Order: sequence, then C-alpha cells, then structure tokens
Amino acid sequence: MATISIEDYLKVIYNETKLYGVSVSTSRLAQKLEISNAAISDMAKKLAKQGLIDYAKYRGMVLTRKGEKIALNVIRRHRLWETFLNKSLGLSLSEVHTVAENLEHHSPDFLIEKIDEYLDYPSFDPHGHPIPKKNGEMPKLSGVIPLKESICGKKYKIVIVDDSSTELMNFFSKIGIILYNVIKVKEKLNFDNSFVVLANGHEITLSDKMTQKLFVTEA
Repeated sequence: MATISIEDYLKVIYNETKLYGVSVSTSRLAQKLEISNAAISDMAKKLAKQGLIDYAKYRGMVLTRKGEKIALNVIRRHRLWETFLNKSLGLSLSEVHTVAENLEHHSPDFLIEKIDEYLDYPSFDPHGHPIPKKNGEMPKLSGVIPLKESICGKKYKIVIVDDSSTELMNFFSKIGIILYNVIKVKEKLNFDNSFVVLANGHEITLSDKMTQKLFVTEA
C-alpha cells in the first residue's frame, strides 16, 4: 500500500502532466506541494527506484504505468468523496476539497465502491472533474479549453472549476461563476490579460489567474 506522501506526489504529477502535456519539473512539483526542491529530488529518486516514475535530472518526471494506476486510484477516492460530501451531506463546494484531501488516504476500497454505487456511478465531481472508473478509465470531455484561451464575442459553458483554492471557490460562488453556467466573453484587456465576461446579466472582470482556473466549452 502506498504511503500518504507517495500518493500525494503521484497525484500531483498525474494532474500536472494531464494539464500541461509534458513532464513535471522539480521546481513545479515543489511549488505545488509547497516543499523544497531538494526534498522533491530526494523523493523523485525513491519513486524512480520503486518503478513509479521515470525521472532524469533537468528533464522532469512522468508516471510509469504502475505509478499512474496508484494516482488514478487516489484521484477516484478524492472525487467520489467530494461528490458524496456535496450531494449527500450538503457541504459547500469550497468545503469538500479539504475534507476529501484527508479522507482519500484513509478509505478502504470496499467503502469507495459502496459510495460509487450509492451515488449511481457519477462521471464527474461537483467541480466538473472526471471521476476515474474502477478500471482506471477516465470519462472524456471534448472541446475543453481554459477560459484564458476563449474568443471575445463568443458564449461558453463552464464545465470545470479548479478547486485547489478555497478562497477562490468562495469568490466564484459569490459572483455567480458556477459550474454549467453560460457566460459571454465581452472583452480582453491586453494590459493585464484580464477578461470582462457577462454572467447572469452582470459584467464581471476576471483576472488572468482566474481565467486559468476556469475551463469551458463553446455554448
């Protein structure tokens, strides 16, 4: 059984690889996990020895098939817990992430399968992230782009909201930027790369960083 620290490493490597399509650098992983580059390098060597990642200095790291299997299992547990906490217990979208971060490491497989059955086998969590199936298969979303890459004048449906920041989740909820809402991109301000969007009849200005946390498809 993988330890908690190893599970966290593998999960972040998987997510970063899928998001950017390249190997994950030591500095990027250190930033995401909020630990030193030296600690990342030491762990990377251990993970490579265990056959969980392919790692070369200055070339970053990618998961092996064995490492990806563990990562997908952790992600499955996390996203099913988020869905259960939100749909069944009524926790807010800004609350479920932190709670699920703890529960994902302490849940036996039979409990996760019972939660999956109870929820009628959901494909996506409350933030729009796909939930890996028991066999590791990942539900597909087509045509998804960061809002940052959207085109002025077009309408888009929000399909994923990055849940890594509780403060940002609270802000999005407050201004009406929520999952599956349709918004219209009105203007991009080149001097700071912020966007002006129309949501729920109101004009809202979103910073460059915020537009990287929202993922959309054309409406």
